[in-house]
Amino acid sequence: MTDTAPRPTLEAVAARAGVSRATVSRVVNGGDGVRQKLVERVRKAVEELGYVPNQAARSLVTRRHDAIAVVIAEPETRVFADPFFALQLRGISKELTAHDNQLVLLLTEGRDDHARVGRYLAGGHVDGALVFSLHLDDPLPGLIQRAGVPTVFGGRPGWKDGDDAQDVEYVDSDNRGGAREAVRHLVGLGRTRVAHITGPLDQTSAADRLEGYRDVMGAADPRLVVESDFTPAGGERAMRRLLDRCPDVDAVFAANDLSAAGVLRVLREHGRRVPDDVAVIGFDDMLPVAEQTDPPLTTVRQDIEGMGRLMARKLLGRLGQRDAAQDARDAPADLVLPTTLVRRASA
Repeated sequence: MTDTAPRPTLEAVAARAGVSRATVSRVVNGGDGVRQKLVERVRKAVEELGYVPNQAARSLVTRRHDAIAVVIAEPETRVFADPFFALQLRGISKELTAHDNQLVLLLTEGRDDHARVGRYLAGGHVDGALVFSLHLDDPLPGLIQRAGVPTVFGGRPGWKDGDDAQDVEYVDSDNRGGAREAVRHLVGLGRTRVAHITGPLDQTSAADRLEGYRDVMGAADPRLVVESDFTPAGGERAMRRLLDRCPDVDAVFAANDLSAAGVLRVLREHGRRVPDDVAVIGFDDMLPVAEQTDPPLTTVRQDIEGMGRLMARKLLGRLGQRDAAQDARDAPADLVLPTTLVRRASA
């Protein structure tokens, strides 16, 4: 049996550095008022001894946990199947890691999970929360508000009173403008029967993309709009319904790349050539999807990873963990990030 060496203590670091325990505590916990020469001595002693602060004790001193909850209002099966969430989580994780914060991932399968998440946030386990993929009837915003946890949302607020709340911070992409650009491109190709396969319309991103489509198409045949769910299978089902309703469709704007991939499969099954017979555009520009479809997908690029990083930066700034000047340089004047049409072979 191997003996385990005792962990170095705060007192051991103080003895090695030749300073008081209180001085070591201030240095370790990021406090002010310690001369730089002493700071360097303490840090050297910490490194030599391999001292790791006790997080529970540190939290009592700093009132910080250095942990951020990331709440995704979707079931596990959706989160781990959609590369959108992986990209956004990567951006969040990079920013939190750079500032020595832990990411605590919370998913919601149903109403019981909403209550569980609310209790966890109210329990003082984390310093703040990043929340995205909310639905319009989602109780999470109210639970979070009651928990009193600093929060930044991914996506334009769409829940009751969300748009009018002065203290709601969020980061979004220009969903409506990106959709307009996509549909204008299809019209510019000479397409006259332009359809839209939507995302779930209880989410503001999908609703905004539908509005962008309508900005260009105006009073188009309502049969050309089919609601879907942001999944490949949903895109397939919607495209089949669309071909039954409007067999003369000559262009499709799908609300995301995964839906567009399903659209392409159904068109191929029906012997429709893309883009000769039907031009197709998606939304997201997720490279593992857009570059692997047949043909490669024309799509609207949004900076998914960048949105995640910006959400984390805003929250850390709110928590006082980022330099204010750097925040001013990094944060755009508007919280809505621009989109760009990326042209490939499908349109």
